[in-house]
Amino acid sequence: MDLNIKDKVALVTGGSKGIGLAVARALAKSGATVAILARGAETLQTARASLVGEGLNVRDYVCDVSKASEIKTAFDKVISDFGKVDILVNNAGTSRAMAFETVTDEIWQADLDLKLFAAIRMSRLVWPGMKERKWGRIINVLNTAAKAPPAASAPTSVSRAAGMALTKVLAGEGGEHNILVNALLVGLIVSDQWVKRHAATAPNIEFSDFTRNLAKGVPLGRMGTTEEFANLACFLASDLGSYITGTAINVDGGRSPVV
Repeated sequence: MDLNIKDKVALVTGGSKGIGLAVARALAKSGATVAILARGAETLQTARASLVGEGLNVRDYVCDVSKASEIKTAFDKVISDFGKVDILVNNAGTSRAMAFETVTDEIWQADLDLKLFAAIRMSRLVWPGMKERKWGRIINVLNTAAKAPPAASAPTSVSRAAGMALTKVLAGEGGEHNILVNALLVGLIVSDQWVKRHAATAPNIEFSDFTRNLAKGVPLGRMGTTEEFANLACFLASDLGSYITGTAINVDGGRSPVV
């Protein structure tokens, strides 16, 4: 199956590990030139070295996407190196969940800057070039709490819900320019955050048993992989998904109560 993205340039935020790294790898394996952005220089360089070692065309850019100035600087460097951005994957973020009354203004602002405003700012930068070329793909990586926020899920569920609204707004405006905008909502996916949580909370349990316990409420009976997530992201980034826009797709094995 030819994804037809061999002449495309992709930019992936939070691209140094986990889901972001898997998406970057999948896009590069499909022929795209990929720019990966992340805050940690060492982790970022390690990720790039790994991808380049696989024969993939990837460059890395240190960028804290919660800061507008760093977003603009990194974007300008990508444009200088590659001349364009065809595919944007807004993946950077955390899953901070707390009881509402414990969330301070500072925590709210930091969460919105990292997840919502980073996506707004980066999308605003890539938008003119996508309009001019009449081709663009924006994928916002959210989580299923955007549709079904449980108690004590602030601030992340609120910022993710706003990201879903942003997705719909951009899809409506981008359609006539062949800019397709979709959201992928993460469920239980095996990634670095779960490895760290396992080490912190259940080091005496095998990781396979740890993930199996987590997945008891998942109809498929297991956690997903970053590769499975990346496969769908690649499809949406390609011409094969050319009639899909304005959607928010659960990637959760059927776990979310909301479709």
